[in-house]
Amino acid sequence: MKPLQNNQLYRLIVAFFLETIREPESLFWGMVFPVLISIGLGLAFTQKTESKFTVMCVGQHATRLDSLLTVYGKPDAKHDASVWRIENQTLGNTVFTFRRSDRPTAIIALKRGEADIIVGDSLGELQYHFDPFNSQGQLAYTKLAALVKSPETAGRTDASISPLTLKGVRYIDFLVPGLITYGIMTSIMWGLSYTIIERRSQKLLRRMVATPMYKPNMIISMMSVRLLMNIIDALILIVAARLIFDVRIQGNIGALATLFLAGNIAFTGIAVLISARTSKIEVGNGWINAVQMPMLILSGVFFSYHNFPEWSLGFIRMLPLTALTDGFRSIFNEGAGFVEILMPSAVLTAFGVALFSLGMKLFKWY
Repeated sequence: MKPLQNNQLYRLIVAFFLETIREPESLFWGMVFPVLISIGLGLAFTQKTESKFTVMCVGQHATRLDSLLTVYGKPDAKHDASVWRIENQTLGNTVFTFRRSDRPTAIIALKRGEADIIVGDSLGELQYHFDPFNSQGQLAYTKLAALVKSPETAGRTDASISPLTLKGVRYIDFLVPGLITYGIMTSIMWGLSYTIIERRSQKLLRRMVATPMYKPNMIISMMSVRLLMNIIDALILIVAARLIFDVRIQGNIGALATLFLAGNIAFTGIAVLISARTSKIEVGNGWINAVQMPMLILSGVFFSYHNFPEWSLGFIRMLPLTALTDGFRSIFNEGAGFVEILMPSAVLTAFGVALFSLGMKLFKWY
């Protein structure tokens, strides 16, 4: 019976693998799309910095700013504006675009995000109007106020600044581990959970049970194919990031592989539990999105989760995607090894095994 079961498992793995690679959409979204995201965001955040601000001028009286624009500003006839550009090789350039309008129009521009700050006057004195909770508005005010006060020192710094060029501090170094872990989650949630739910809704699981198939072989084969596809996806992304942006893995490769496997186990457990009894595709879609979306937003895939309120960080760190992403970043950018990832790997594995066991107990084939 063992050889028969093993032959069944091999045939099922081959069948599911061929089924997967024969779908161009799956290959694109799983392999090509993450690379395109990394290239796009990597280029956007690794180019020479240039801060751009739009200032709406609403005053009726001439101010010091008007005098300065006469000297330093360059007319932009196309946009009916004046542009003041400040060169700074160390911190990046700053470009202010000044547009004159009435106050109601300026308020609308501020509401729409078309302007960062409004500058008015009170008997010739400058007044700055901006949203104090908007970091872009605060930065525009800080830079503009300093510029108006002393335009001669614009583009110069009082202290010696040495830009960091260490590996691991760039945005692309932050992004790539997040894209890998996000790919693991989406691949398993849709490739495993959705597939099971879809086949149950189409009565295909019932037909497979009617054959002399060893039931666990089906789940094991689907898990094996997902793991294989995730390995291929991750390798493609890592190689592309290395060739294009010189992203390097600074930590232990064995530790990375261990954590990678633990992450796959964790999300496999979630996927099996979600699909254990669901027989309607619409319900399955809802459950998958309900699990994925909070982690995509909260777990720091694209931007740091430390921007969320302090009281929420404890909960965020408990999310599987957060633990997996933090572990990957520690290996990629901080040189972490087995000691650092032992705890998150054990927790993710135990979590996945527990949910998988529960899901198999609840699993129905029709």
